[in-house]
Amino acid sequence: MQRLTETNYKPNPTLVRALEIMFILHADHELNCSTAAMRHISSSHVDPYSSIAGAAAALYGPLHGGACEAVLRMLEEIGSAENVPKFLEDVKNRKKLLMGFGHRVYKNYDPRARIIKKTAYEVFEVCGREPLIDIAIALEAAALSDKYFVERKLYPNVVRLYYLFIYL
Repeated sequence: MQRLTETNYKPNPTLVRALEIMFILHADHELNCSTAAMRHISSSHVDPYSSIAGAAAALYGPLHGGACEAVLRMLEEIGSAENVPKFLEDVKNRKKLLMGFGHRVYKNYDPRARIIKKTAYEVFEVCGREPLIDIAIALEAAALSDKYFVERKLYPNVVRLYYLFIYL
């Protein structure tokens, strides 16, 4: 976006493809809260700006788009991959909350997550990696191998992978 005024700028094809994949997967994700808000508000024939404002307000809520911010805060709180086992013990003992895991629709590993994860690694080759990614990867691996989380069907939510991917 910073280069739109450059007439001979050619975007990196890996990044272009990554955005295309993210947009497709995002569009495939049911009728979420902000999308529903936009559709409901606009059905009253209000101006588009009011519809967008309502959708943005819904997205801002802590149980929708704001949940992604909670994941980032959690990863910052964990601090390093070495702290993941202690953090998960605190989750099991109900001292901490595990954000970005579990989904009311997907009771298994979200099929979109595999695609996003593969795409993220392709982007890392171009842009490098944010240190929080290493914590997220360690957290995912530890939770997926822990009977406690598997029995409760607490698999990584695309929200966590999606926003960490964009966070770069």
